[in-house]
Amino acid sequence: MARNCFLSLQFLPFLSFLFFSDFPLSFGLNVETQALLEFKKQLKDPLNVLDSWKKSESPCNFSGISCDPVSGEVTDISLDNKSLSGKISPSISALRSLTTLWLPSNFISGKLPLEIINCSNLRVLNLTGNQMVGVLHDLSSLRNLEILDLAANHFSGRFPSWVGNLTALVKLSIGKNNYDEGEIPESIGNLKNLTFLFLAASHLRGEIPESIFGLWKLQTLDISRNKISGKFPKSISKLKNLNKIELYVNNLTGELPPELANLILLQEIDISSNQMYGKLPEEIGNLKYLKVFQLFDNKFSGELPAGFGEMQHLDGFSIYRNNFSGEFPENFGQFSPLTSVDISENRFSGSFPKFLCESRILQYLLALGNNFSGEFPDSYVECKSLQRLRINKNKLSGEIPDGVWALPLVTIIDFSDNEFSGRISPKIRLSSNLNQLILQNNRFSGQLPSELGKLTNLGRLALQNNSFSGEIPSEIGALKLLSSLHLEENSFTGSIPSELSDCNRLVDLNLASNSLTGHIPHAFSLMSSLNSLNLSQNKLTGLVPEELEKLRLSSIDLSGNQLSGRISLVLLTMGGDKAFLENEGLCIDENSKNITNSKMNVCHEKHGQEQTFGDKQVMFFIFISALVVAFAGLLLVSYKNFKQGQVDRGNDSDPKWKLALYDQLDIEADEICNLEEENLIGKGGTGKVYRLYLKRSGCTVAVKQLWKGDSLKLSASEMEILGKIRHRNILKLYASLLDEGSCFLVLEYMSKGNLFNALHGNIKDEEPQLDWCQRYKIAVGAAKGIAYLHHDCSPPIIHRDIKSSNILLDGDYEPKIADFGVAKLAEMSCNGCDSSSFAGTHGYIAPEMAYTSKVSEKNDVYSFGIVLLELVTGRRPIDEAYGEGKDIVYWLWKHLNYRQNVFKVLDNKVASESVRDDMIKVLKVAILCTAKLPNLRPNMREVVKMLVVADPCILRSPDSNSDKNVKFFP
Repeated sequence: MARNCFLSLQFLPFLSFLFFSDFPLSFGLNVETQALLEFKKQLKDPLNVLDSWKKSESPCNFSGISCDPVSGEVTDISLDNKSLSGKISPSISALRSLTTLWLPSNFISGKLPLEIINCSNLRVLNLTGNQMVGVLHDLSSLRNLEILDLAANHFSGRFPSWVGNLTALVKLSIGKNNYDEGEIPESIGNLKNLTFLFLAASHLRGEIPESIFGLWKLQTLDISRNKISGKFPKSISKLKNLNKIELYVNNLTGELPPELANLILLQEIDISSNQMYGKLPEEIGNLKYLKVFQLFDNKFSGELPAGFGEMQHLDGFSIYRNNFSGEFPENFGQFSPLTSVDISENRFSGSFPKFLCESRILQYLLALGNNFSGEFPDSYVECKSLQRLRINKNKLSGEIPDGVWALPLVTIIDFSDNEFSGRISPKIRLSSNLNQLILQNNRFSGQLPSELGKLTNLGRLALQNNSFSGEIPSEIGALKLLSSLHLEENSFTGSIPSELSDCNRLVDLNLASNSLTGHIPHAFSLMSSLNSLNLSQNKLTGLVPEELEKLRLSSIDLSGNQLSGRISLVLLTMGGDKAFLENEGLCIDENSKNITNSKMNVCHEKHGQEQTFGDKQVMFFIFISALVVAFAGLLLVSYKNFKQGQVDRGNDSDPKWKLALYDQLDIEADEICNLEEENLIGKGGTGKVYRLYLKRSGCTVAVKQLWKGDSLKLSASEMEILGKIRHRNILKLYASLLDEGSCFLVLEYMSKGNLFNALHGNIKDEEPQLDWCQRYKIAVGAAKGIAYLHHDCSPPIIHRDIKSSNILLDGDYEPKIADFGVAKLAEMSCNGCDSSSFAGTHGYIAPEMAYTSKVSEKNDVYSFGIVLLELVTGRRPIDEAYGEGKDIVYWLWKHLNYRQNVFKVLDNKVASESVRDDMIKVLKVAILCTAKLPNLRPNMREVVKMLVVADPCILRSPDSNSDKNVKFFP
C-alpha cells in the first residue's frame, strides 16, 4: 500500500503535465528548442540570421530550420554562407530526428563534436568551407549518411579510413584538409553507391588503389593536388559513368591509354601538371561529349588527333607547355563553342588555326611560343568576345587586319616576337578595355596613331625594336594608368613630349636608340612613381635636369647623346659613369670625383666656382619645390584616386576586379583570386600570405590577401607606399588587385621566409639556420632599408612595426623590409600629429609609446635595436624566462652589470672566438638603439655607418684594447 501511494505521488506531476498540455509532443519540442538555443549560443551571428531563434517560438519557425510535418520534430538545419563563426555545440545530439546539417561556407571553427554520432538519422552532413580543426572522429555509426562533405577545412591527423564503413554514401567530399601524408585507403572501394569522390589536396601519396575502379556508379573523380604516383591507370576505363576526371598536380607518369575513349560520357578531364608523355591516342578524338580538355605542363608530343576538329561541345582546351608538333587540326573549333584555348609553348607549325572563334564566344586565345607561320587570319575580325589575345613568339608575318585592332573587350594584345609588318590602325581607339599592348620585336612601321591616347585603361605599351617613325604622340600623356612605356630601338624623331610627365603612374620609361632631339623635359622630375629612365643613344642636347635626382631612380641611362653641363653627385651615384658616357659636354666637380672615383671629366674651375653659388640656390629651390610637390602629391594620390586608377579589369572574367601593375610581370586576375590553402605561407595582422607560381611569367610570387573590413583602409597606404619604393632591401610590390570587399597584393616571394623563424624556429641537428656572417649581412641590409625609408623618401616614411617577422629573406639571405600596413608619413607625425591607431608588436614597441601617441623615426630605431639583440643573443624579444612583464632589454641590462658577463649574452651557437668581437660591436649598436630616451638613440644613417664601418674610435673607449673593458650603457 505504501509503495502504491509512493507511485501515485510520483505520477502526479506527469498527470498534471498531460492535463495542461495539448499533446505529449510538447515536451519533445521544448528539448529541441533548448538544444537549438544552446547551438545558437555557441555561434557568432553578425548578419543576425538567427534572430528568430527565441524561447517563445517553436523551433519549426526558426530561420533555417525544417521540421517533420507529422511529428513536428526538427529534421533540417540549413544555414549556408551566413557568415557564422564560433563552434558547433554538442547540444545538437538532442535532435534525434535530424537528417540534414547543412552549414557550408561559414567561418565555424573548433572541432566536430563527437556527440554528433547520436544523430543516428543523419543523411547529409555538410560543413565544407569552414575553419574547423582537429582529428576527425570515427563517424562509422552514422549508417544512414548519404552525403559527407567536410572539405576545405583544417582537419588534421591520419586520413579517415573509417569512411569505407559508410556504405550508404553517395557523395564523399573530404579533401582540402591538413591530413598527415598517407595513402588512399582501399576501404573506399566499399562505397558502391558513390557518385562523387573529392579527395583533392589531402597530402595523399602512392598509387590509386584498384578498389576505386570498382565504384561503377562514380561520375566525378577528383584526387587532384596530391602526390599520387605511378602510371595513369588503364582501369579507369571501368568507370563507365564517369563524366569528370580531375587528377592534375600529381606525379603521374606514362601515356594516356586508348581505353580512356571507352568513357563515352566523359565531359571534363584535367591531368595537367604531371609527368606524362607520349602521343595522344587517336581514339580520344571520339569523346563526342567532351567539354573541357586540360593536360598542360606535361611531356606529351606528336600531333593532335584529328577527331578534335569534329567535337561539338568543346568549351575549354588547354595543352600549353608540352611538346606537341605538326599542323593544328584544320577545322578545330568549327563546330565547338570554344571560350578558352591555350596551346602555348609547344611546337605547332603551319598556318594559324582560323576557326577557333567560329562560335563568336571565344574569350581567351593564347598560342605563344610555337612555330606558326603565314598571316594572321582575318576571321578574328569578328571575334568581338576576345579578352586576351597572345600569339607572341611565333613566325607569323604580314599585316594585322584592321578589325583585330578594334576588339571592344580585349584587355591584352600581344603580337611580340614575330615578323609582323604594317601600321597600328587608328581603329585601336575602339579597344577601350585594352590594358597591355605588346608589339616588340616585329617589323611594324609608320607613325603611332594619336588614338593611342584614347586607351584610358592602358597600363603597358611595349613597342620596342620595330620600325616606327615620326614624332612620339603627345596624346600618350593622357594615359593616366600607364606604368610601362617602351619605345626603344625605333626611328622616332623630334623632341620628347613633355606631356609624358602627365603619366603619373609611370614606373619604367625607355626611349633609347631613336633619333630624338631637344632637351630632356624638366617635367620628368614630377613623375614620382618613375623607377627606371633610359634615354640613351639619341640626339638629346642641353643640361641634365638636376631635379631628376629627387626621383631616386634605381636605373638611369643617358649615355650616347649630346648633353652638356655638370652632373650632380646624386645622379652620378644613381647611374655611375656608364649612365653618362658618350656625352662630351658632361662633367663633374672635383668633390664628386673624389667620392665616387669616377673617370668622367672634371668641370673647369671657373665654371665650377661660378656654379657653386648657383648650385646652392638651385638646390635650395629644388628642396623647397620637392617638399611642395610631395605634399601636393600626397593630397592628390588619395585612396579614392587609387581605386579609380586600377587597370586591367578584363584580365579576369569578373569585371569587378581592378588590377594595378607596378612591374612588367604578366599577371592574370583569376590566378591571384583563386588561391589554395595548401600554399598558405603565413598570417599577419593585416592578412594572409600565399605562395603562387605565375604560369606566364614563369616565376613565383607572394600574394597577400588582406583581411576584409578595416584592414582595407590599410591597403591604400600599403599600395601607395610600396608601389613607388624601389630599394634592394625593401620588398617589391608587383601589382594590386581589389574590388569593394577584397584586396590582394602581389609581392616578391622570399624563399627563406622571415628572420624570426630563421632565428627562433626549430633547429635541425642543433645547427642554427643562420651563422654570424649571415646575421651580420641581414643586420646591415635591414638597416639600409629602414634608413632609406627615413632619409631618402620624400616625405620620410616611418614603418611603425619593425620586427624580425617583418624582415623577409630571399634565397641568398638578403633581407627585405616588408608589411607597410601601418606605415606613416614622417612629416605628418613630426608635425605633432598623433597616431590614429596604436601600432607595433609587443616586445618591439619603444618605451615612450606608453605615454605618448606621437610617432617618430626613433620608434623604428628602437624596434630595430630589438632585432639586433635577437641577432646577437639568439633570444626572443619576450620570454617567460625574463620574468613577468619583462623583455629582452631588461634581460640584457641584468646580465651586463658586470663586465665579465659580456660574452655570456652572445648566442653560443654562433659565437665562436673568431667572431665574438664583431658580435660585441653589433651588440653595442643595439644598446644605443634601445636607449630609453629617444633623443639618445642614433638615427638610421648613423646606425648603418656604425654597422658598416664599425669604427673602433666610435665603438670602443679611447684607451681600450679589448671590448671587455668597454662601458656599454650611455
